[in-house]
Amino acid sequence: MSVRVRYAPSPTGKQHIGGVRTALFNYFFARAQGGQFILRIEDTDQQRFSEEALQDLYDTFEWLDIHWDEGPDVGGPYGPYIQSQRSDLYKKYCDQLIEEGHAYPCFCSAERLDQVREEQKKAKSKIQGYDRHCRDLDPGEAKKRIEEGEEHVIRFKIPLEGKTHFDDLIMGTIKRKNEDISPDPVIMKSDGLPTYHLANIIDDHHMKITHVLRAQEWIPSGPLHVLLYKAFGWEAPQFCHLPMVMGKDGQKLSKRHGATSLIQFREGGYLPEAIINYVDLVGWSYDDSREFFSKEDLEQLFTIDKINKAPGVFDYKKLDWFNGQYIRKTPESEVKPLIMPYLQKAGMVSNPVTSTEDQLIDSCIPLIHERMKLLSDSVNLLKFILTDVNTWTIEDLLPKKVEVSEVITILQSAKEALAGFEKRSVEENEQVFHDLAEAKGWKLGNLMMPVRVAVTGTKQSPPLFESMMLIGSDVTMKRIDGALKFLQDNENGDN
Repeated sequence: MSVRVRYAPSPTGKQHIGGVRTALFNYFFARAQGGQFILRIEDTDQQRFSEEALQDLYDTFEWLDIHWDEGPDVGGPYGPYIQSQRSDLYKKYCDQLIEEGHAYPCFCSAERLDQVREEQKKAKSKIQGYDRHCRDLDPGEAKKRIEEGEEHVIRFKIPLEGKTHFDDLIMGTIKRKNEDISPDPVIMKSDGLPTYHLANIIDDHHMKITHVLRAQEWIPSGPLHVLLYKAFGWEAPQFCHLPMVMGKDGQKLSKRHGATSLIQFREGGYLPEAIINYVDLVGWSYDDSREFFSKEDLEQLFTIDKINKAPGVFDYKKLDWFNGQYIRKTPESEVKPLIMPYLQKAGMVSNPVTSTEDQLIDSCIPLIHERMKLLSDSVNLLKFILTDVNTWTIEDLLPKKVEVSEVITILQSAKEALAGFEKRSVEENEQVFHDLAEAKGWKLGNLMMPVRVAVTGTKQSPPLFESMMLIGSDVTMKRIDGALKFLQDNENGDN
């Protein structure tokens, strides 16, 4: 049996990282099994459908370098791959269910359904949901009302007794009493479009889907889908319900935890390789030790039996660590085009970049390559080189338990020691500062920190002496003088 899996999103919003993980699991399972990965667009909810969301879907997987074998944009033998273009097929099979007694028209108004729900709520009834009011309508009467143009939906008949079960490759056998399944759910809406449940079953069957890998939140729908397969006389695919993606607080991942849409991660400065690697480890593990997997590795090694039952925890700090590792693995020659859009957006370089700026960025990359966790970190790391530094804070300039007057003395001494620094090596400059601190009885950190803040405007920056070499002696001394004046004004109470 050739494996065929699908990713079937509803384009109503940006691609959520949980949905992206579902797509990746499907993709890597197909590749590892030598099968096919299909994209299907489930757009039957026309009121919420968004062209922008559809474009975001295509952009997301193009950025990730994940490509489907069949889909709306590449075609295939089982198209069309957009549900709104398959209406005739859904109507055909819906009519079949009605003719064979598995479905029926329902003429209940929204007002009546609201009233039923309210009465059930007041009575604290065990039965919640549709009361099957139209289930036993005379077929002739129903046909007449339809011909007269009365608005209606089509509902699927859930058996009133017995149990329904299905086997899940992760969760095992799942059983449910038929009386606990949503009573006679709508399978065809009044606008003539199918609901998710009907379209999903028909499409999976006609596209010869062998395995359905989807989130565990779809488990309650499993029995309904099995009943639909049985009503059609079709063999159901193998189900595999994936563990939920949770925040560290144990709640379903949402905006309160941080970024959730792929575009936010992309714009935030993450590399696609890091996203793929980390996201695949949220609920899947190859063994107890290995953490790094390339896309090509996963295309060979991914198996369903290594997916965990328990929810996967999305750890933003761990993702940042992964991303930093991948940035460091990226050759320096390839880093510049990755960070340039962030520098241009911040207005720190021209667009297009000038030759002078281009050369300066080339010189800066060795200083920041090992220090970035995100590509966007380049903005703060290079700000003091690409823009002026003319504001400071007392809190940043003063080491702990050191007075303003002493920091003034430190900066004055440092300025003298830095005379001619651009003609010395980094090692020689480090030795000059080490000797100065020892001669004055200062902690080396208490000497370095005020100088770093004066020159770069921040406590954290690329290596200090290499940075001063880039900005030059004149700018370095000007900034130290500016910080000294700022401290002197504060010491004298002028500010």
